[in-house]
Amino acid sequence: MTVHSSVELNHTIVHSRDRSESAHFLADILGLEVGPQSGPFLPVGTANGVTLDFADTPAEEIKEQHYAFLVSEEQFDVSFARLEERGVTYYADPFRRRPGEINQGGGRRGVYFLDPSGHSMELLTGA
Repeated sequence: MTVHSSVELNHTIVHSRDRSESAHFLADILGLEVGPQSGPFLPVGTANGVTLDFADTPAEEIKEQHYAFLVSEEQFDVSFARLEERGVTYYADPFRRRPGEINQGGGRRGVYFLDPSGHSMELLTGA
């Protein structure tokens, strides 16, 4: 496999019923900021420079996507506390079969939850 060090993921579009609600939900859980609107998009930037650009989309056109965020142990604890404070249902697995649990396999912790538009969000710690 050839690795091209000059290739970076810059952004991805997150289709949402309400871009403001979804962007602010995620930013709040992760302790990030919602950037200024750019055209039809409302961006939330991550530490590695990738933005999630939230866009209004009719609900019937939204297909569930999965977004995983690698976080420190400390950030996991803070974000997890925010999920619990807000009463957000979380799961230990991507298939949502283990509600109210944290995945603690392989020396990592992980948790899955849905955003307001039904996208699967994942927080996981490094090994």
